[in-house]
This record gives sequence, structure tokens and C-alpha cells, in this order.
Amino acid sequence: MDKKVKQEPESHSDVKQSRIENLETLGPYILEQDNAKNFVYVSDIPQLCKDEPCMLGVDEAGRGPVLGPMVYGIAFCPLSKKDILKQLGFADSKQLTEEKRDQIFDEMNRKDFAKTALGWAVEAISPNVISMCMLRRTKHSLNEVSMDSAIGLINSAIDAGVHIAEVYVDTVGPPEKYQAKLKAIFPKFKITVAKKADSTYPIVSAASIAAKVTRDHALKVWKFRERPNEEVTSFGSGYPGDPTTKKFLGEIDLVFGFPRLVRFSWSTAGNALEKKAYDMEFEDETDAKDAEKASYGSEKLSKYFATSKNENRKRHEYFRERCLEHVADI
Repeated sequence: MDKKVKQEPESHSDVKQSRIENLETLGPYILEQDNAKNFVYVSDIPQLCKDEPCMLGVDEAGRGPVLGPMVYGIAFCPLSKKDILKQLGFADSKQLTEEKRDQIFDEMNRKDFAKTALGWAVEAISPNVISMCMLRRTKHSLNEVSMDSAIGLINSAIDAGVHIAEVYVDTVGPPEKYQAKLKAIFPKFKITVAKKADSTYPIVSAASIAAKVTRDHALKVWKFRERPNEEVTSFGSGYPGDPTTKKFLGEIDLVFGFPRLVRFSWSTAGNALEKKAYDMEFEDETDAKDAEKASYGSEKLSKYFATSKNENRKRHEYFRERCLEHVADI
């Protein structure tokens, strides 16, 4: 991530990219999405995948970094066509160079022999959503977020008409418990959950490629709503040990903290906030009621900001520019 990344020309901003047809269209598609929210993309489904029993692999990318989305991916193809996985050269995406991953991703979406027998889908889980899940009152762990995404993607393939027979998953947590959970949800499928499944089963490697390439390009086209002049490559790889990432995490807004690129539930981010950002105190509900009782009948300042229930008041530019929103449920 230390090299400069070419941005999409501004003249293309009014042309929406509705489908991912090859590597070239991946970035523009991601750029159309709101990076503060999750998004799911399902490729075109080959007819063979609807007609014949298929194997389906599940893997993720970006579980450990303090920056950017975590992306879950699935890939599926007929059991009778498993040779095309070897033909495309699938292997654990973490063992391949970025250039090789990009090449394989492009070929699986461009080559006719691949398009007629191989499909895939991804869910990009926003760093904002990850942090909110992990910090809300009823906590939702990263493992639970991961399992929910995997289950959701399998259901997406089912809904799209894929004839699934076998499922292979790279585990999070104990593989036995995860496998039992999936078996209870999908009793008709042969399910295998294993450690290092991405280096053992080529169909999981295919899912790994889809996930990793999607995450890489999500970072390359990341738009800072809070820092519009921020350089795209100024944050490094996103891993806590990266010097460029460390420098980025040190550049904190002393009041508002980090932009939404940062998983602020990570201890790395929390420690940086503890050291540099201003301490904030939020009025307790009890304190607010006591203050109201002690007002002795004086007018409240809030009276001058009150609006009628029917009035749709536009939020102040200060809040809109900084992407500050009301949070109803944390």
C-alpha cells in the first residue's frame, strides 16, 4: 500500500458501475458504495451451477488490520468442473503476490471457461459496523460477525439458485463448534470446517482470492468523508505493525478522533486515543434530571432550538461536513 494508486477520473463519477465484469470494473463498483455501511455483491450465476451439484468455499480477508473493511467471500462451481480451479491457479491468497491475485481475479471473471462454471460473492463489512458491533451494550464479537457473514453469503447463493452439495469453510474459532453450527442451519449439505482450509481446498482458495482482491481495492479507492484532502495511500497496509499505519493513527483529531476507516474498537486505536485525544465527559441521565429540578423555573436554553414535530429541519453544515450522525442504538 506504500505505492501511489491511480484514482478514477472525475469525469467517470457520473457513470454508475452496476456489475463487476473484470478487475478493471472492481474499483469503480466499490467506489459507488457507502463505505460506512456493509455491501454484498453476487456475481452472475452460471447455468451449470444451477443444474449440477456444486462445491462452495468460504474465506475472509482483513480480519486482523486496524484499518478498512473485513471482507468475506464465497466461490462455487460444479463438482464435475473442479479441474478449472487448478487451471486458474488457485492457492491461498496470502501466499500469492498482489499482482498474481489480481490476475487470477481478472481471469475468473473474464475467461469464458471460468465464467460458464464458476461464481462468487463477497460481503464487505465496514470498519464502522465492526466497531459498533463490538462496542454496543449487547456485544457482538468479531467471530459472531464473521459467522453471520458466512451464513448470509451461503444463503445468498441458495437464493440465487446455486445447487449446493458440499461446503468448505476456513474456520474462525474451534472448527468442531463452527461445523456443528453450520450443519444445524444447512442439514442437507456436506460441510467441512477446517483450519488453513484456504491452502487445502482450491474452492476455498477461490473464495480467498475474491475476498482479498476486493479488500485491496476497497482500500485503494477509499474516500475520506471526514478528510476530503487525505491522500489515498497515506495510511499504509492497515496492519498495526506497519510504520505508515502507525503514523496515520498518530494523526488524531483531538476532539473527533479517527475517520471511519479506523476500527476504533481495536486496542491499537483505543491506546492512540487515550494518549492524544481530549477526555470527553457525557452528562449522566440522572445528572440531567437533577439539573432540571434545580433550574428554579428559569427558561431552558433548549427552548430556543425547539422545532415543531412537523418541521423537517436541515442539520447544521458543521455536523454534515464532519459526517456526525445521531446514534440511536449502540
